[in-house]
Amino acid sequence: MRRGLRHPGVVGTHEDHASALAADLRAAVAGDVDFSVTARALTTMDASNYRRVPVGTVAPRDAADVAAVLEVCRAHGTTPVVARGGGTSIGGQATGTGVVLDLTRHMAGLVSLDPEERTAVVRPGLVLDRLREAARPYGLTFGPDPSTHSRCTLGGMIGNNACGAHSVAWGTTADNVRSLDVVTYRGARLTLGRDGQGAPPGLLDLVDRHLALLRTGYPAGLPRRISGYALDALLPERGVDVVRSFCGSEGTLGVVTEATVALVPLPADPVLVVLGYPDESAAADAAAGLLPYRPLTVEGMAADLVPGGAGGLPRGGAWLFVEMDGEGAARGLVRAADALDSALVRDPAGQRALWRIREDAAGTATRPPGGGEAWPGWEDCAVPPARLGAYLREFRALLADFGLRGIPYGHFGDGCVHVRIDFDLWTGKGVRDFRRFSEAVADLVVAHGGSLSGEHGDGQARAELLPRMYGEELVGLFGAVKDVWDPDGGLNPGMLVRPKPLDSGLRFEGLPLVGVGREAARCVGVAKCRVEGPSSGAAVMCPSYRATGEEKHSTRGRARLLHEMALGEVITDGWRSEEVREALDLCLSCKGCRSDCPVGVDMAAYKAEFLDRHYAGPLGLLRRPRSHWTMGGLPRWLDLFGRGVNAATRLPFAARLAGVTPERSMPRVADRTFVSWFGERGSRRPPALTLWPDTFTNHLSPEVGRAAVRVLEDAGLGVAVPPGKVCCGLTYVSTGRLEAARKVMRRTLDVVGDTGGPVVVLEPSCAAALRTDLPELLPDDPRAAGLASRVVTFAEALETLAPDWTPPRLDRPVAGQTHCHQHAVLGDGPDRRLRARAGLTGELSGGCCGLAGNFGFEPGHYEVSVACAEDQLLPALRAAREGSEVLADGFSCRTQIGDLAGGRARHLAEVLAEGLEEGRKR
Repeated sequence: MRRGLRHPGVVGTHEDHASALAADLRAAVAGDVDFSVTARALTTMDASNYRRVPVGTVAPRDAADVAAVLEVCRAHGTTPVVARGGGTSIGGQATGTGVVLDLTRHMAGLVSLDPEERTAVVRPGLVLDRLREAARPYGLTFGPDPSTHSRCTLGGMIGNNACGAHSVAWGTTADNVRSLDVVTYRGARLTLGRDGQGAPPGLLDLVDRHLALLRTGYPAGLPRRISGYALDALLPERGVDVVRSFCGSEGTLGVVTEATVALVPLPADPVLVVLGYPDESAAADAAAGLLPYRPLTVEGMAADLVPGGAGGLPRGGAWLFVEMDGEGAARGLVRAADALDSALVRDPAGQRALWRIREDAAGTATRPPGGGEAWPGWEDCAVPPARLGAYLREFRALLADFGLRGIPYGHFGDGCVHVRIDFDLWTGKGVRDFRRFSEAVADLVVAHGGSLSGEHGDGQARAELLPRMYGEELVGLFGAVKDVWDPDGGLNPGMLVRPKPLDSGLRFEGLPLVGVGREAARCVGVAKCRVEGPSSGAAVMCPSYRATGEEKHSTRGRARLLHEMALGEVITDGWRSEEVREALDLCLSCKGCRSDCPVGVDMAAYKAEFLDRHYAGPLGLLRRPRSHWTMGGLPRWLDLFGRGVNAATRLPFAARLAGVTPERSMPRVADRTFVSWFGERGSRRPPALTLWPDTFTNHLSPEVGRAAVRVLEDAGLGVAVPPGKVCCGLTYVSTGRLEAARKVMRRTLDVVGDTGGPVVVLEPSCAAALRTDLPELLPDDPRAAGLASRVVTFAEALETLAPDWTPPRLDRPVAGQTHCHQHAVLGDGPDRRLRARAGLTGELSGGCCGLAGNFGFEPGHYEVSVACAEDQLLPALRAAREGSEVLADGFSCRTQIGDLAGGRARHLAEVLAEGLEEGRKR
């Protein structure tokens, strides 16, 4: 039984109020109450341009908890409450100044699924992809499918009336919700349905008094009218559909605790047709004409959204992605489309690759070609589909008038356009221009009979402009409806009705224009890093989030904390922040976000800078973990002591003294270094390349270096090694000792010089450090960029320098892992082609092995390290066919495989060298 309130209506400072509120919430709810600095900092922003600082967060366990939270907040001076799902809202509606309800932690269940009735009962925090996975065995799915389907929640979709690519066939979320259980701010628990079911007292009377306004005040012919409240659903001729009118209310009327949703049959034979058109306007003009052919999707995008060219796409400057059910229907569409070119794709992998281009658009468009940054701001208006081409032409002209750039894309079949625009949101003039443009484009949308929001809702971004679309009288009715549902105004105030100005509360206010906070601000919150459960494919980001499920251990969460650190309001101790240090502690520096994050957030680099500054000064040096000196300085210790390290690691308490977790055994240093071996052996051919003797190859696995020499020489390539000691500086960078890293790098450049041929680096992490960290840390030294440009992988060297060489035929399956740094920085195309030529069949797993250099050796990291390996690597090894060759080019990956799976993984060079030797013997 819930205990009584101890501090009702407490009066005092903000801190007193927060403390009393937290105490009463802890007494009232079974869920998690977190008013910490970290919890508040993680929820100040969603995927919009806005920022609101909450008092604290609660993760309720059930509907009773939600009701209890609302009661406590009402007793504490009408403390505002906002319900939050995946935090991917683009209008600011998933942020709040009071209590944020995190519905993803405990209220994320699938209650039931009825394949006969084609319905499912879900809790609001359930991620859409989990529902789709549960429905798929029955040949069913949930129709609305926004591009954030891997992390958005059903509650958030209901709140925003989300749509997605298949809305031309299956409609919006409102079209697919049958009933809702909600709790109002005053604690009423209602079940909403049709025929007035669940309507709060006074709502239907209010509707009856305004029937004429509701029948004439909404624009017609708009499949994507998301703006405002859908009060016309309450008309008698529309079934007095209370549940439909609630969808899209953005958490301002009630909190959803359970929903019954409709499921639709999956297409029996999905075929993707990609139609090429000369330009965006031509594609937009053609979209509406395809609707009579009953497509499942009609998505549009132009060439400026495809970085690096339109690989895999048909000829054209813009494309429509049209999904059809059945090849016959698809070919009929192609004949009728009058497109410049077309491609018909039946292969599921090929379809996924093309859809990924479209799904990543929200992030890709944030970094337009030619540099700069673009922001939501005017994200998702919709016009009648037949008006889309004309609208886009005028929209492009308006952008030009304001000197702005944007890349429209979106749901052309529904007339809905997404666009990220390079607003200057950092200066006063830029913000004023942002307002002027928003007002001008709102008028343009209305002139075409459109809706200011066609998918993501109004929030703060567009609500101020709703009178331009609906008129003052209908917008006034929205306010009256809000008052019926929520007379205290406690649910998500300032959103959708009675909004704050669209140019206030921007998240960039007060943020320094340079530094790691400014870099972290590039995270727009699309949360691709926040994917639940084991990842699929080659994706790496974000292994620590998948291992822990905690927002603070996601790339987005860490970026938010760095953002707040730079602002100094919530996190007040700057670079000394323990909250930021704790969040970054489980970052594996895998660099996955550098490539997988649509906006290129580089958390490994931000972590290195943070650690460098966090431990700066004499006291900071003393506070550094021992592993930063031991593992972080590994190249130096191995150069100084060589095999003597083996004896040291056998001493009692060696692991504790070295700052290494006792669960790990230390790798054994080789009896003879690779450089020593090569010095005695010498090159058998005139040198054509330099083989980089990285620390791991030189001291810990010289057999890899010897094998590489054997293969390269067989390919006709003479090999040299640098004339002195070299190091990429990786271990110093990853432990945040950046000045030491620069010193090591400069010494290396003195040895290598600024001229020369290709440099083959066998260890992927070292190759990635030379390609990226070296020029980024020494931007004023031209030798750094020169060396970075000459770095090639082992497979790249063979492909580019010995294209006619024939590798030995090995003819066996493979398992193992592509190094995360290779995935993020180097790419593995040449490796795949080399394996195929050698008859090594199958795919290597993606993800991160979890050892990640020093990370897996440090105390407190072992469980996370193992969990990361369990994401993809270990399941792939267990599922490998008998006789499979286990490949891992990274020393950390090989070590993790040996520790956790047993057996020995090998570098591709070793396997090829063995094949050459066996061929010679035959």
